[in-house]
Amino acid sequence: MEILKDKKAYMMFLLPGLLFYVLSVFYPIEESLRLSFMSWNGIGDAKFVGFQNYIEMLSDGIFWSSFFNNIIYVVIVVLMQLLIGLLVAVLLTYMTRGVNIFRTLYYIPCIITTVAVSQLFRSIYSNEPVGLLNLFFNAIGFGSVSLPWLADVKTVLAAVSVPEGWRFIGLYMVIFYSALISIDPELSEAAIVDGASKWVLLWKIKIPMIRPVWELALIMCLTGALRGFDIPYLLTNGGPGNASELLSTYMYKKAFSSMQYGYGSSIAVFIVIESLLAVWVIKYIFAKSNTAKGGD
Repeated sequence: MEILKDKKAYMMFLLPGLLFYVLSVFYPIEESLRLSFMSWNGIGDAKFVGFQNYIEMLSDGIFWSSFFNNIIYVVIVVLMQLLIGLLVAVLLTYMTRGVNIFRTLYYIPCIITTVAVSQLFRSIYSNEPVGLLNLFFNAIGFGSVSLPWLADVKTVLAAVSVPEGWRFIGLYMVIFYSALISIDPELSEAAIVDGASKWVLLWKIKIPMIRPVWELALIMCLTGALRGFDIPYLLTNGGPGNASELLSTYMYKKAFSSMQYGYGSSIAVFIVIESLLAVWVIKYIFAKSNTAKGGD
């Protein structure tokens, strides 16, 4: 037990993980920040250009189109993952049999590779040959709704958002389920004795009691969606036109397709800043809400 009181032992165990985190997270961010002030094609010498990349970025119409696409993408993904994840978690708490089976089935998409998920939804959205979604609309008499979902500018953004939202529902289901079953059963029993319905029990007691879990889940979900890249890129590569272009896909194209590493890095820095800002806003809102409840 003496080793638990030794601060040097703490550092010995923490140092490898901390070193890996610095090299894999902070160093790339620092390099992106440095390159964002440079003009570099990846081959020759980098040329310092100051804020020119940022000025070009803020006057770039495609950048702003990607930014607003990203907002819609984030809203769809966050609502799907958190609300459906919570719904499934609540339903599982009322089940007495088969909980582990359903929990496993909902979690499986989280461990499926991104390429497999993309190919699955490409088949679902397919118009020629007719995919599962269009077959469904044809079967219920809504053949006019059948569309080339990934080729129509009106539907493509939602179409690339849904797979990402669906993929991690199981993750947040597990998080919420673990939080809900950890609540002291005596609180629920006391509320029921006082005449509280199951609906009141859920919204007035259980949901407020897992506020810290909500905060963590919202931060994880929101920052993950802001950095969303793989599924939209694999499904449409930002097309048709720029209808499904996200900041991450646009950054990738600028840096690795157009060889504008400085400009691509400036977009990467913007993504980091907006992610940090989103985390600050969430923590501020939850902290203010907790303060208000404490004041009451």
